[in-house]
Amino acid sequence: MHPTPNRLLTALRDLGRPAGTAELAAILRLHPNGVRTHLERLRAEGLVLRARERRPRGRPRDLWRAAPGSRSQPYADLGRWLARALLPGGPGVEATGREVGRELAQAREPASLQEGLAALGFEPRALPMAGGAAFELGTCPYREAAREQREVVCALHRGITDGLIDVVAPEARMTRFVPRDPDEAGCLIEIAGPVPA
Repeated sequence: MHPTPNRLLTALRDLGRPAGTAELAAILRLHPNGVRTHLERLRAEGLVLRARERRPRGRPRDLWRAAPGSRSQPYADLGRWLARALLPGGPGVEATGREVGRELAQAREPASLQEGLAALGFEPRALPMAGGAAFELGTCPYREAAREQREVVCALHRGITDGLIDVVAPEARMTRFVPRDPDEAGCLIEIAGPVPA
């Protein structure tokens, strides 16, 4: 899922009440027209619900809320990947993550590691780094799960990142993976070697 719809779902879940398009745009610091487009797509997928608030004057206002049970695609994926990692005799969480990362990169064909991380909902921001690449992650799409079992979720993410690198930048390797508080984000990833921009 593109990071903006994921952020919208997270914002609606965090608010715990219906919110208007303008309010959501202000929270995400985006233009209301773009937010409205993402909300309509989420509504078509059954992930958000729209109600119309009648007002004494002017057009009715759209109010949006997360659909019951819509934990968004990241949680469906996370559950599947963790179940796979916990199979008896399986390779373990990080190794499973690496397999998943390779599969995602081959299926989605991201042009860069940054694009691959963004597609997963991490909102990566490139940082200057000589001889490689560094990214600071703007959000954790699995933060609720990471609050409960950070070591496991971060090990899966580290493996997924390695798998993406294997396909997108095969001559590079991850040299640092620094997890942060999932509510504050800011995880740091550093890669040595040639990384496509």
